Amino acid sequence: MLLTAISLAVAAIPEALPAVVTISLAMGAQKMGKHNALMRRLPTVESLGSVTYICSDKTGTLTSNRMRVERIDADGTSINSLSEIDIGSEPWQWLGRLLALSTDVTLDEHDEPLGDPTEVALYFGALDGGIRKHDIETDFPRIAELAFDTSRRAMTTLHTIGDEVVAFTKGAPEAVIPCCTKQLHSTGDEAIDQQEILQQAEEMATEGYRVLALAMRRFPHLPDCITQECIETELVLLGLVGLIDPPRTEVPAAISACKTAGIKPVMITGDHPATASAIARRLDIASDIEVMTGSDIAALSEEEFADRVEEISVYARVSPEQKIAIVKALQKHGEFVAMTGDGVNDAPALKRATIGIGMGKKGTDVAREASDMVLLDDNFATIVHAVSEGRRIFDNIRKFIKYTMTSNAGEVWVLFLAPFIGLPLPLLPVQILWINLVTDGLPGLALSAEHREKGIMSRPPRRPEETIFSHGMWQHVVWVGLFIAALSLGAQAWAFHGGSDNWQTIVFTVLTFSQLMHVLAIRSEQESLFSIGLFSNPALIGAILLTVSLQMMIIYVPFFNEIFHTSPLSAHDLLLCMLLPLVVFVAVEMEKYAVRQGWIYN
Repeated sequence: MLLTAISLAVAAIPEALPAVVTISLAMGAQKMGKHNALMRRLPTVESLGSVTYICSDKTGTLTSNRMRVERIDADGTSINSLSEIDIGSEPWQWLGRLLALSTDVTLDEHDEPLGDPTEVALYFGALDGGIRKHDIETDFPRIAELAFDTSRRAMTTLHTIGDEVVAFTKGAPEAVIPCCTKQLHSTGDEAIDQQEILQQAEEMATEGYRVLALAMRRFPHLPDCITQECIETELVLLGLVGLIDPPRTEVPAAISACKTAGIKPVMITGDHPATASAIARRLDIASDIEVMTGSDIAALSEEEFADRVEEISVYARVSPEQKIAIVKALQKHGEFVAMTGDGVNDAPALKRATIGIGMGKKGTDVAREASDMVLLDDNFATIVHAVSEGRRIFDNIRKFIKYTMTSNAGEVWVLFLAPFIGLPLPLLPVQILWINLVTDGLPGLALSAEHREKGIMSRPPRRPEETIFSHGMWQHVVWVGLFIAALSLGAQAWAFHGGSDNWQTIVFTVLTFSQLMHVLAIRSEQESLFSIGLFSNPALIGAILLTVSLQMMIIYVPFFNEIFHTSPLSAHDLLLCMLLPLVVFVAVEMEKYAVRQGWIYN
């Protein structure tokens, strides 16, 4: 009774499960790291398989983050570069100076510009006109500034130019143009038609440009108060600049993969709604694009926004604080949300998201610390690859659990049923422990190296509340466990009643080899072993061959015979122990055929 109880306890506990799951996650995290997805929290590796929404920044993630000036509208003229115009005439001279001076671009040791991609683009825009920032900033030194912030969406720098002080302002057209009272032309200052200029900016934005309005104001001396109210009023508009940030070439395919996988991509940007809509159309984010702005979100209550959030695929002019509202609204519907962010203000949204994704290149330390995953290349396609890898890892963990639970169920049934059919205790505790540690452990670890299932990104995301035993797993564990036990007890009864002294070694070996046949058959949930390839997972084949060798060792080496209470088998008995487990392989392959036909586990 005591030996039976100990044997049942050892058989029921999957000793290798914690180790295999941890190692599988660690190996998955290592593989993702090689593909530029750095996992900061190990459970995130598996959680990626449940993602239903990916809310991504536009600049640098969906686009290449290589902004360039492609259009300049000023003085009633539209040009592609300052090299096309006489830079010495107004307003082009002032416009060129603004592009050069109103940036925080610095140069590295190779004289390459460093800074925000938008400002680097403006730096090169000025350089096209022969104006180099670091050549003129000594003559026009910056003496004060109003830094950019998301609330007013503008930046102003003040410079000494001759005997006066000039303020250069750049920012979103809807923020800068209302502050302008005049427009600078070659013929002088003229009254501005704000609605006409805003319409012009809107038309540029619909073509996919990120539009900035450029303005200036002269002061006889440095104003006493350096505030928005004192500086950014009564401005003179110089013109509009259109910048383009082309989408990454690999992103459209990644977005298509998202849709196929049942994941909804959502673009979030601080750009103009028309620009956001144009980029979204290029990327085919949604067939019917409705753009919601930050002001639209602010005008809705939490309940009203939650009712509409699943209809929206593009957000424009959104502040970092409003990202939290988007995450909360989606989570109210039970969605599994991945959110990207790079700024300090994005940290709360990254914390709130189910999976926070920080940017490795342009992201701040605060954003990276708040995230679960860091994109080393800031690329949206990397997120999709990580989701695919997360699904593969979960599938492999599920396969191991199926394997180890079925094996343990078979051992428990063998030990439990033997006394009821008049057979002695089939296995000793040391033999059960050997099966659990060697037969379960080595092939179980090798299952973590299994390749992706076919169509892994064609199925919907796994629901977070879904149990590991869904989709027919518990039924598989029960019937295969009983089937392995029946084969093992049948072999024991044949040997025991036939008068063989090796009956315990026979049942021990049949049970061991049956589990090895089982692990070969469950390498895929549905596909046949012959379609995925017998040798497509060399690690598993190696683990099986090693396990067979170790089993032969404890059967035929006298030293181990004493330890494991085994005895050498005759060629006839060994052949039986090898052929009988093949029935398990055939039975599981038949089950998978029924699954492929849709007969069971729908």
